[in-house]
Amino acid sequence: MASTLSLGLLLTAVLAPLAGALIAGLGGSWVGRRGAHAFTTLGVLVAFIASALVLQQVAGGARFNATVYEWAVLGKLVMEVGFLVDGLTAMMMVVVSFVSLMVHIYTIGYMDGDPGYQRFFSYISLFTFSMLMLVMSNNFLQLFFGWEAVGLVSYLLIGFWFKKPSATFANMKAFIVNRVGDFGFILGIGLVVAYGGTLNYAEAFAKAPELAKLTFPGSDWMLITVICICLFIGAMGKSAQFPLHVWLPDSMEGPTPISALIHAATMVTAGIFMVARMSPLFELSDTALNFVLVIGAITALFMGLLGIVQNDIKRVVAYSTLSQLGYMTVALGASAYSVAVFHLMTHAFFKALLFLAAGSVIIGMHHDQDIRNMGGLRKHMPITWITALLGSLALIGTPLFAGFYSKDSIIEAVHATHLPGAGFALFAVTAGVFITAFYTFRMYFLVFHGKERFHHKPFPPESHVDDDPAHGHDDPHDATPHESPWVVTAPLVLLAIPSVVIGFLTIAPLLHGGFLKDAIFVNDAAHPAMRVLAEGFHGATAMALHALTSLPFWLALAGAVTAWWFYLRQPAIPAALARIFSPLVRVLENKYYMDWFNEHVLASGARRLGQGLWKGGDVAVIDGIVDGSARAVGGLAGLVRRLQTGYLYQYALVMLLGLFGLLTWQLWPFFSGLMR
Repeated sequence: MASTLSLGLLLTAVLAPLAGALIAGLGGSWVGRRGAHAFTTLGVLVAFIASALVLQQVAGGARFNATVYEWAVLGKLVMEVGFLVDGLTAMMMVVVSFVSLMVHIYTIGYMDGDPGYQRFFSYISLFTFSMLMLVMSNNFLQLFFGWEAVGLVSYLLIGFWFKKPSATFANMKAFIVNRVGDFGFILGIGLVVAYGGTLNYAEAFAKAPELAKLTFPGSDWMLITVICICLFIGAMGKSAQFPLHVWLPDSMEGPTPISALIHAATMVTAGIFMVARMSPLFELSDTALNFVLVIGAITALFMGLLGIVQNDIKRVVAYSTLSQLGYMTVALGASAYSVAVFHLMTHAFFKALLFLAAGSVIIGMHHDQDIRNMGGLRKHMPITWITALLGSLALIGTPLFAGFYSKDSIIEAVHATHLPGAGFALFAVTAGVFITAFYTFRMYFLVFHGKERFHHKPFPPESHVDDDPAHGHDDPHDATPHESPWVVTAPLVLLAIPSVVIGFLTIAPLLHGGFLKDAIFVNDAAHPAMRVLAEGFHGATAMALHALTSLPFWLALAGAVTAWWFYLRQPAIPAALARIFSPLVRVLENKYYMDWFNEHVLASGARRLGQGLWKGGDVAVIDGIVDGSARAVGGLAGLVRRLQTGYLYQYALVMLLGLFGLLTWQLWPFFSGLMR
């Protein structure tokens, strides 16, 4: 097999979605609605086939790292478009293109009847192109381009229904919060360029040991620590880590297909991918790794708790995404980068499945998203039910399912870590197993089992359906839910398959084989987590059997059983607990008051600071100086204007007086000498 990948194949993979986006977006009436979904879906299908071929060749040893286009040269600094394709990139290409393909097919059914049909397909194809450019980059400039492009398109997609005030608020919130993270990200890139003199990954990584010897100017901080923390702040924004997580739940204002695409395979995984790609830098700073570990642990634990009190089906899944992103971040902090991207991959499949299943439920429920109005849907939506069950089992880490292998590997990696924050992180990810199982099966039981509560509560009014026109051909007041069309259920089935088997099939090559060996660097002597995992691994089957005696398995089982008992057998218990712990419930319902803090403290403080600078600085000082000088000149001009009378005799008198004064000044020394 060839040792170098074909540039044409790589360009096909990345440019096919762009071509589909341009045709759908600019084609107008020429392509029509059918043309829009046909061209964009074909483009993503071509990208998936090309990505699968790339993955096959990479597994056989082929690699690619070269410049495609040189954009500008500033001294020794080269700005270019280039591709780096190794095991990490190839895996990401397949995951992104496959999940995007499923979302494209699903969207044909979900967005049927929406007036923005063509625009939506153009956006999601452009989203896929942006993410592929990000993961395939071999330099920081292209990485930043893809980074900002996914942020821009997510802004457009979250606010897709721009006539809804909540949607426009949500997309602006996402845009602003991500700008905060991106400020740190670009500072990190700037420090690499300033002290490393390059934008190329390989060259920057080669200079990393030199950077590790430097301190940040004006302080005793290690430069490499500052660089890594700045880069990670960018990841905190994109991958929604505490406290920059607040935009992600509100992104549910976008249509369900984009919720699946953002949360599963594109935007939120960009930060995890970036830190894994930057492993040669992060391995040189234990301080940065500990910071990553603690932030991930906070996100995994406390965001999971918020999922318990959510009643919107999409928001329950959204908070599970936040929690699982925290798990991935914890793995990064433990130097288990391979485990982090392994969980990224497994999570992409079962989370896309759960979001699309939630969308199918919403269609069947005529756009009612409140799980308290559901129940008993198992009989009416059998395909959605069984696929949602498989996705839920994968999410809670059931042995042999995809999520089990990656989540248990994260817990074991943290257990083998000796960083200062490892104790808290181990508690967070272990307790998170029970919490995840509880809120996941709370949603599952309330939606698919128990009494059919939709008979006793009216569906949302038609005005809401108009805001969310995900077809709904039936009478919106018909009380009987229905299974979704095949374009919706087929992607569920296709995503359910990897959600069950992908972990079992890939754990050995991804974690303990050589598939990622040249993409990720780990200092085994200082950070032994991966070595400890390898020593304890005896095959995927043995790992699943051993898990039956482990604490995480029993915690997951306890969470599922507790949810069953609370919401199917004794629903009075959670109601009583909510009354007893009402202050805690209020805190959770208000999301730890983070939105309140951001709005009333940070935003209000920034507004007051701006007003102070405006009134005190701009009006009082700057305008005072400018206007004061103008008034002084005007006053002097007014005084001089009075002397300009236009009468010749006055001008002659002034001239004589001036001549007299000049002569007096010149002759005064002579007369004073005579007087002596």
